[in-house]
Amino acid sequence: MKKTFFCCSFIFIILLTGCQPKPNTVVTFEGEQVLINGNPTLEGVTWNGIDMEGLLPNSRMVQGIFDDLNPETVDTWNYEDTGEWDPERNTNEFVAAMESWREHGLLAFTINMQGGSPFGYGNPRPWYNSALDSAGNLRADYMARLERILDESDRLGMVSILGIYYFGQDQWLEDDEAVKNGVVNTINWLHGKGYRNVLVEIANECNNRKFEREIIKADNVHELIELAQSIEKKGYRYPVSVSYNGNTLPGELVTEVADFILLHGNGVNDPARITEMVRLTRDMGTYTPKPIIFNEDDHYLFDSTMNNMVAAFKAGASWGYFDFRRGGESYEAGYQSVPVDWSISHERKKAFFEKLKEVTGE
Repeated sequence: MKKTFFCCSFIFIILLTGCQPKPNTVVTFEGEQVLINGNPTLEGVTWNGIDMEGLLPNSRMVQGIFDDLNPETVDTWNYEDTGEWDPERNTNEFVAAMESWREHGLLAFTINMQGGSPFGYGNPRPWYNSALDSAGNLRADYMARLERILDESDRLGMVSILGIYYFGQDQWLEDDEAVKNGVVNTINWLHGKGYRNVLVEIANECNNRKFEREIIKADNVHELIELAQSIEKKGYRYPVSVSYNGNTLPGELVTEVADFILLHGNGVNDPARITEMVRLTRDMGTYTPKPIIFNEDDHYLFDSTMNNMVAAFKAGASWGYFDFRRGGESYEAGYQSVPVDWSISHERKKAFFEKLKEVTGE
């Protein structure tokens, strides 16, 4: 009875005061290293002579809160076993799979409030998937699903890279002011929940020509980075960055103002180019030591002695796995194609996670 009374009293105090429980997982940076709870990630770990300390192995899992608000396209994503689409099932299965990812050494994942292409590449985008309405206000059902994911991430000691905007979906916001509102509302929501394990990605591939809102485009996106950085609560602000298309270096202004650098390895078929991208980023006049993180790369070859993942790690940069279902593949394939099987079920997934477990020593 005493234990029950204490728990109930604790919950009552939280509700009464608005205080948040102390987070389990806190991500910080020290130079180019990522720290979790004050210690470098993979502390003391070496793999094949590569120093892994301070790196952040990650995976692109952007559809964790996916839904389709377009009644004309929502049936596209129906589960085969039920014949219906179910956003709550999608998130529940995401959360259920997270512990297995962590047990294999995954330290971070990217999730996006406007998802990503459910087909992978190159398809029309008539679906409507956005945690933000036309004015930049947050949709309660999306954010409730996101909260479940971020809570589990915090519990497991994982870092969440939270993307806000995705090309092909930004047009649902009515103008640049709505885009700014979306950034402010997202950052304030994160502060209100008390998360300290979240890195913010303003937009996925800001230089993609499909973005319609001017403020998100590459020449202007640094303004959104600075807007997010300006929102500080209780002496804390969230680390913020933005990504660019595959095989593309960040702009000089972004390199200067971002708290960490996001690169994409899509389109990079030679691992030597991964090494070069890291070197050229460090050589920029506006670069100061900060983590360099690939958070999207659809090249694998995990049984080879050299591949994009190995090249990134060897260069002192983190690397992120990106996988989608190719034509004719089964439901188990890919983490971006909707509906998603979030388990480690397909051969590519198994190859990545088995290699990751070896690399991290988990």
